[in-house]
Amino acid sequence: MLQLLTETGTRVPSDDYDPLIADVDGDALAALYEDMVVIRRIDTEATALQRQGELALWPPLLGQEAAQIGCGRALDPDDFVFSSYRENGIAYCRGVAPLDLVRVWRGVTASGWNPYEVNMATPQVIIGAQSLHATGYALGLQNDGVAAAAVACFGDGAMSEGDVSEAMVFASTFGAPVVFFCQNNQYAISEPVSVQTTVPPAERPAGYGIPSIRVDGNDVLAVLAAVRAALARAHRGEGPSFIEAVTYRMGPHTTADDPTRYRDPAELETWAQRDPVSRLRTHLETIGAMPPELETRIAQAADRVAAELRSGLVALGDPPADVLFAHVYAEPHPELERRRDEYLRYLDSFLPDPGAEEGAR
Repeated sequence: MLQLLTETGTRVPSDDYDPLIADVDGDALAALYEDMVVIRRIDTEATALQRQGELALWPPLLGQEAAQIGCGRALDPDDFVFSSYRENGIAYCRGVAPLDLVRVWRGVTASGWNPYEVNMATPQVIIGAQSLHATGYALGLQNDGVAAAAVACFGDGAMSEGDVSEAMVFASTFGAPVVFFCQNNQYAISEPVSVQTTVPPAERPAGYGIPSIRVDGNDVLAVLAAVRAALARAHRGEGPSFIEAVTYRMGPHTTADDPTRYRDPAELETWAQRDPVSRLRTHLETIGAMPPELETRIAQAADRVAAELRSGLVALGDPPADVLFAHVYAEPHPELERRRDEYLRYLDSFLPDPGAEEGAR
């Protein structure tokens, strides 16, 4: 398993991967650390907002910050991401505003952002389906002769879905410029990865003829280097790659889940010692790149983003009822219009009758 930063924050040299992160100096490391701190703060704030009834649901990423920030910061502007519902860290790196991360979980929109403004599709809830979308998009890039790549982000549980296998078959057969980025966070909802497979997910792609690598997903440098290598391969027209980022979901699958029912507290404690944010902070302190004023500034920035997220969310209004029927079809559709009118009449039936109120007076 590729590791460039140990659990104690010690830098591990690598002849193969050091050239890929030669530009990551102390300032760049501090910027990665700030990304991780901010996205963790966004995540904990969103979790609190759900507990307070402001969001219907939230899928926490706590513990997976290094995997997501490392991947997100490796991307070129023209690369296109297809993700699950948990990749809020990657979305943040692509320029999605924090408020746009939570709109859909508030229930006020069907889509949080315009995919073409940030080159990232809105989250896919159907497990593994985004791998097919990414492969199809990559084939389009290939046919158009564009030197860019598609990235499919999913968890270890998605590896048990047929969609992922089908996507890898097509990607391998046609040499599509797609990177399959699997965050193995050890659980598919309540099922541990050991129940799903007898081999690591990174060993499966070989059967499709796809090169793969297993990296320490709590090591932001290892993830950054591995994704850069895979993207460079795709940009050169050398086909798909697979990356398994071994990490851990510290929180619940979603806020509707209770992980204490299926997870040993000792396991949680073991992984807490591998915390990705603490690891990078320790390394920054070791190399003298984390002065107190920088740490203070980063903490204040994270708190400011969280406060803006909360105030912006609470201020969101409910959309008109008929917006449910907008953009379903590209052109007007008589049956859809009939259903919209029927639905609006149904809602109107709950309005008070002005005549009845007048008679009562």
